[in-house]
Amino acid sequence: MTHLKRYSMPKAWPLGVKKGKWVVVPRAGPHKKSLCIPLQIVIRDVLKIAEIAKEAKSIIASKKVLIDKKLKRDPNYPVGFMDVVEFPDIKKYYRVVTSSKGLTLEEINEAESKKKICMIKDKTVSKGGKVQLNLHDGRNLTIEKDEYKTFDSILIELPKQKILEHYKLEKSANVVIISGRNVGTKGIVKEMNLRKVMTEKSNIVIQSEGKDIETPKDYIFVTGGKK
Repeated sequence: MTHLKRYSMPKAWPLGVKKGKWVVVPRAGPHKKSLCIPLQIVIRDVLKIAEIAKEAKSIIASKKVLIDKKLKRDPNYPVGFMDVVEFPDIKKYYRVVTSSKGLTLEEINEAESKKKICMIKDKTVSKGGKVQLNLHDGRNLTIEKDEYKTFDSILIELPKQKILEHYKLEKSANVVIISGRNVGTKGIVKEMNLRKVMTEKSNIVIQSEGKDIETPKDYIFVTGGKK
């Protein structure tokens, strides 16, 4: 399926349902559908660099768009949370972020475009006994020293993938909620209520603008170290 009706599209997409009947579907890729937007929509509807789909496709086909410093030529490529969208010809750089209205793009400078925060979704042991970090955007990093935990985040250099910093999920860490009714809310971790048995769920309490908000651990993304 390459298209779906607008009323069926993910709530995170910053599109109105009255501006057309159909919308393109992101190809299967590193991001969940709820946390990504097709590249064609990013160029036409979010950044408004193009007015029509044909023009957006032409820009993409002309090798003028990079995602995380890599050339992308697929209009349906899934551009996801924390990805860096770059237009080298005009020296414009954007990062995919989340807000109360869903996913959007914020303009960043060239220096920021060379870095990206990734959440550690899982860890596996590769051949030879080395530990591999499985990140939220589909990339895998093999590490020499295992000092990382799932739900921690790492700041990596693009495109080399060198780890620059390690942000732990712990009290006072800077976080953003990426799903649920409080999506887009930023704050610091106040409490961590971690499950003791399999039937329980882990919840995190964050403090945001003087208010305490409790949310499932799965909805938390660490964006920085202790405040």
